[in-house]
Amino acid sequence: MDALKELQDERRGLERRLDRLSGVAASRAREFLEVGEAQRGVEAFLELAPGAASRLEVLTGELFGEVMDDIEVNLTHAVREILAQDREVKARREVKGNRLSIHFEMINQGGPEDILSGQGGSVCNIMSVGLRLLALSQLDPGRHRPFLVLDEQDCWLRPDLIPRFAKLIRKIGDRLGFQVLYISHHPVDHFMGEAAKVFLLRQSRETGVAVDVLLDRTADAAGREV
Repeated sequence: MDALKELQDERRGLERRLDRLSGVAASRAREFLEVGEAQRGVEAFLELAPGAASRLEVLTGELFGEVMDDIEVNLTHAVREILAQDREVKARREVKGNRLSIHFEMINQGGPEDILSGQGGSVCNIMSVGLRLLALSQLDPGRHRPFLVLDEQDCWLRPDLIPRFAKLIRKIGDRLGFQVLYISHHPVDHFMGEAAKVFLLRQSRETGVAVDVLLDRTADAAGREV
């Protein structure tokens, strides 16, 4: 009787163990099926990835192409208005690895011109200002103050071109709502027709540097800010 009871207890223990193992096996089977389904999804995605990446490059090129077309037009207009010459700005764009690369070129009388040395450096002056203003115009006005500092940005321009340069900066600044601080070593007469305020910095024996306000169009007759 004792042997029979031991066998029965052992049988019940084996049955309970079998139930536990059956549950584990069912759980492992479900996990295996889920992993297999996920793997098939990944494989399907990987099959589509090359085509999706290629399409994304096309869409990126088209999207930025429209933006770059506007930039080309605006920079070309700026160069022609200041230099009074038939030059054209071209933006060569290329999308690789989901990244857009842009190379600017200057076309002068049908042939390429080095932007850095074109017109004695004047082309570089104009291009750099134009690109800065265009870049700043894309910033969130709620997070960035519309303010630009141009320090001797006219260093390579001929003196007779300075008034045109200042006029264009003023027009673009007004249109974009930007405040521009323009620093130059050229005579102040070049800026009197366009600037809202003109300050002259000079040496002073008393203070080292003295600041004279030569023009202030932002004040009324009583000298108050308007």
